Amino acid sequence: MNWSTFHNQSVENASLAQLALRSFEFEKARDLYLKAAEYELEAFEHADVEKSRTRGITIVSAISLFYKAHSFEKAEQLAFLHLANTELPPFAKEQLKDIVQTIWGEKEFEANNIGFVEGEVLVSVSGGDVVTGGAPLELILTKVNDISRYFYRTIEMLLDKPLRTRGAPERYIQEQCRPWLFQAPTGSYQFAVRVQRPMQPELFGENMPKIQHITDKFIQIIDAASREDVQDLESAVPNEGYRNVFLKMTRNLAPTGKTYSKLEIKPSRSSIVESVVLVPDSRSSVNKLIKSVSPARAEIVGADEAIHLVGTLRGLHLDGDWIEVTIIDGEQEKHIKVTKTGEVIDDIVGPMVNRRVLVDALKTSLGEYHFQDIQIDE
Repeated sequence: MNWSTFHNQSVENASLAQLALRSFEFEKARDLYLKAAEYELEAFEHADVEKSRTRGITIVSAISLFYKAHSFEKAEQLAFLHLANTELPPFAKEQLKDIVQTIWGEKEFEANNIGFVEGEVLVSVSGGDVVTGGAPLELILTKVNDISRYFYRTIEMLLDKPLRTRGAPERYIQEQCRPWLFQAPTGSYQFAVRVQRPMQPELFGENMPKIQHITDKFIQIIDAASREDVQDLESAVPNEGYRNVFLKMTRNLAPTGKTYSKLEIKPSRSSIVESVVLVPDSRSSVNKLIKSVSPARAEIVGADEAIHLVGTLRGLHLDGDWIEVTIIDGEQEKHIKVTKTGEVIDDIVGPMVNRRVLVDALKTSLGEYHFQDIQIDE
């Protein structure tokens, strides 16, 4: 038996663990990860002492696998043991330090009876004004809030809730399924998001198992909404109302290329969708999907001219069926009231207030502006 034999056994069990996760067999996955970790530890013991890089990679892999198996004590003990190993390469020690910090966080959550559903998504923003490890505060706050709203919509859909057009999610959903923000390794600008596991599962009854699927469903929807494939989108989101909402929320996530040029979302573990990359061209793809799945409104309004208003959204009254956009006409400000907003979802358009927007409208012969669509233009 040599390094290769044990390592191959580890890889095989880790692959089976990933398949179990995709099938939401979490206990089985942990058992397989534990076997993979033990095989990888044996591989480390049989590695040639002169191959320091191989040994470094192998011990980091073994400890990571113990962590994935939720064997936190074993992972922590091994990490400290090998941090004191003078023969371990520097890159391996840096990675072990990151693992230890992650373990401490998990143990603290356990001590406070805080748990999370399986899976985590890593969100990275790059290009434009974004630099390595830093980004404009308003941009990041906006993206964090966009992701949070997307998660809540995903939860509501999984729970078969009627489409919410006004107000916030039900209080018990906000309290029991809160998205959490975590620091992520430096690289452009990144943050990680996890969803808290309900502390009162009885509130969800027979729907509780669906909660475990949140992260996978979230990234599946974004992936389907970012590609021009109506069938995939309908499979991911069977409800027409939710489809329209998720398409517009995905469009809000995609960059225009002015402030940033790329947003990537990827799961922390193996998934059917490895990653979703949104770039300026993604907006065009999403717009095509929106037009293909949304009923045309021109015939209903009977307007004379289709126009595009580029300006700042200054106000709205969705119950009153209007929004107000301020545009610059020469040196003058013009305040244009756009009516017949219909079933505009307030947690999509609400965050756009005081931001630059592009509004599609139909202008009538009487000089009225009838709403068609709205999106961020910054």
